[in-house]
Amino acid sequence: MSQFFDKPILNSPYEYPSQRWELDAEGQPTNRIVASRRPAEFITTIPKPKKRKQSQAEQQALALFDTVGISDESQTYDLSMFINSVREKVNAWRQLPNPQNWKVTPETARLLQHWRHHGFQSIRPFFCQIEAVETAIWLAEVAPKSSQKERAFLEHIASVNEEANPALLRTALKLATGAGKTTVMAMLIAWQTVNAVRHPQSSRFTRGFLVVTPGITIRDRLRVLQPNDPDSYYASRELVPSDLLADLQKAKIVITNYHAFKLRERMQLATGTRKLVQGRGPELDTLETEGQMLQRVMPELMGMKNILVLNDEAHHCYREKPDTDDVSDLKGDDKDEAKKNNEAARLWISGIEVVKRKLGVQKVYDLSATPFFLRGSGYVEGTLFPWTVSDFSLMDAIECGIVKLPRVPVADNLPGGEMPKFRNLWEHIRTRMPKKGRGKAKTLDL
Repeated sequence: MSQFFDKPILNSPYEYPSQRWELDAEGQPTNRIVASRRPAEFITTIPKPKKRKQSQAEQQALALFDTVGISDESQTYDLSMFINSVREKVNAWRQLPNPQNWKVTPETARLLQHWRHHGFQSIRPFFCQIEAVETAIWLAEVAPKSSQKERAFLEHIASVNEEANPALLRTALKLATGAGKTTVMAMLIAWQTVNAVRHPQSSRFTRGFLVVTPGITIRDRLRVLQPNDPDSYYASRELVPSDLLADLQKAKIVITNYHAFKLRERMQLATGTRKLVQGRGPELDTLETEGQMLQRVMPELMGMKNILVLNDEAHHCYREKPDTDDVSDLKGDDKDEAKKNNEAARLWISGIEVVKRKLGVQKVYDLSATPFFLRGSGYVEGTLFPWTVSDFSLMDAIECGIVKLPRVPVADNLPGGEMPKFRNLWEHIRTRMPKKGRGKAKTLDL
């Protein structure tokens, strides 16, 4: 395996990947180079569909992706076929030389040409970043104007969202950690805003954005998405032609962490005072209303309609599968982790649903390196979100020189061992870890 580890980079980070390292059945490099792009490879589960009569259009859509078994008890679905099919369509569309045949607005065409051909003086967007945005654009602007085969992709996305995220239309863009999701978000905001400003009557575009993150640190890092920030990506990274920068100033962008969706107390009452005021009447309702929560979290967006939501690290946001209870089957730390995951996911997606009811949500774009359902969600742990439409994996990022090659410790490679212990270290140490909390635990015996 020395060739792979010594020289893993095969492709330019700025061009369509044309080569890949062959992997064996166990995912190990064979040192053979294959002259084609690495396909997305996923076989995962989807929410079990409700029993209802399918329309003829839906039946045709399913047949296009050879989805035999989509509604059987196994609930298996080869998402790799769907993602690779979208990738092929976008690649063919990308190669059309005449912008008049792109089926997009003049503003979108201008941005695409800029991202693909501009002579960037600073940081040039990676191919994977442009491809992610191209996929979103193709699905939003091109597919609706195309044949039934192209529209079938949209029907698939709508169908799986109906089962897993009722009332929300989510689209997941999968990019390896280090591939630059923040730049992708900035490009999506630019595409929507420029079109919304130039086509104010169109319902396809918006200049109102809600960016939701899992924590304060990430929220602060995303301030570069604000057009008036000193380090704004639109100007500093030349993501928008200079004559269009003024349009970005009309964008309304709120960046928050999902914890802000939790309804807060409108008044702080001591336990005794609360009982005294309540008396024998019904329990006091001192929580803020959903409308008050929105006013607190996103005052800039109040009054706007059809907001576009960007979920960063979106694998933390999901609706638990109905009529399932995976948590009760778990024990100890696994059960605590599952409960914590579900509480966070429930709060996150419930907050977006409130925005949908009160203001309207045009679409939700999920960005994550791992858009998989977590343990306790009711889905098989590690199940890829079925609304995922693009994939740029860690191996893709390694072969394009975007991220460094992870190293597996080999110091414990004992003769006769099937696999180094360090490769799955947790499996070997979990039963020996202290059971008490950190503060009470004794010093670990290393």
